[in-house]
Amino acid sequence: MKELIRYIAQALVDYPEQVSVSEIEGNQTSVLELKVAKEDLGKVIGKQGRTARAMRTILSAASAKVKKRTVLEILE
Repeated sequence: MKELIRYIAQALVDYPEQVSVSEIEGNQTSVLELKVAKEDLGKVIGKQGRTARAMRTILSAASAKVKKRTVLEILE
């Protein structure tokens, strides 16, 4: 899941080398924290949060295949 989010985020931003994804795992749920450069934050979130919502939708579909819940948090 980390690699999926990293791949999508690096394709969207101007500074792909500053993209970092960290994972906090629990029993049923894992949380992915996405950090990008300050200038790229708007590109990852998108207008009215559409890009972020699309990334979360893809992530939930992928995590449903492995029967786990994954949450995406975008950090500033």
